[in-house]
Amino acid sequence: MRGSKQDLPVAVDMPGITIRVADWGEMTTALENFPAGLDTAPLFKGLPDDRCQCPHWGYVVKGQVTFNYADRDEVYSAGDAYYAPPGHTTQFNEDTEVVEFSPRGIYQETMEVAGRNAAAMMGQ
Repeated sequence: MRGSKQDLPVAVDMPGITIRVADWGEMTTALENFPAGLDTAPLFKGLPDDRCQCPHWGYVVKGQVTFNYADRDEVYSAGDAYYAPPGHTTQFNEDTEVVEFSPRGIYQETMEVAGRNAAAMMGQ
């Protein structure tokens, strides 16, 4: 399988945020862009502990992301590969681009909740 920004369909297109995804086997591949200053915590309201319950394996192409857990924060910068277990929220300290791989079912369930919360925040 192969995917690029030109090939993968856009799943999320909001001001400053673009997420392109493809399901490959049991994994979802995502090419994601986030703006500096974004805190995703409000998007996960309603999930257990109001945190993302989906594990992610990823690579920071540019920028910086902080994964916030109940007991710690982990910061990753351009050039870093990471594993983010369930139970996190994220903050983007710079304009950031990541490539991420996640188990398909739990990713879709999580994105449904995040999408509803985003729509509610935007008054839709």
